[in-house]
Amino acid sequence: MMLKRNTPPAAPVIQPIERVTSVLGAGIIWQGNLSGSGGVRIEGVFEGQISLKGLLVIGETGKVTCENVRANNVIVAGALKGNITAQKVEIRSTGRVWGDITTMAFATEEGAFLRGQIRMEDAVDLAFDQTEPASPSGETSPNNLPPTA
Repeated sequence: MMLKRNTPPAAPVIQPIERVTSVLGAGIIWQGNLSGSGGVRIEGVFEGQISLKGLLVIGETGKVTCENVRANNVIVAGALKGNITAQKVEIRSTGRVWGDITTMAFATEEGAFLRGQIRMEDAVDLAFDQTEPASPSGETSPNNLPPTA
């Protein structure tokens, strides 16, 4: 007679849910640097640098010009001019990308546009800055406030 071992099923691996925590709405034009942790959705116009530990969504009305976008996950449903380095990249049917992509996972829908090259890697180094640099123009930010008198 054979005995069955009662082994509990392996616990499923729970991945953190990435969600949008900030929105740059339609009709907004922004120039500058976007960095930090969390999810950002851009529906307006953005020009500058993007380095996010989290999700970046460029909505259908979003237009982004950025030399190098760095984020954990990038979803493009609008227009992006610049290179993307991310663990996962998705270009939706309304998405338009002019630039090269370096990623571990890539998905696209029928109708999506890409003018550039895709380089698939086993691992992607996002090279997030460990410290926030002080503003060269003397501007203040929440992490770089002047001392109070």
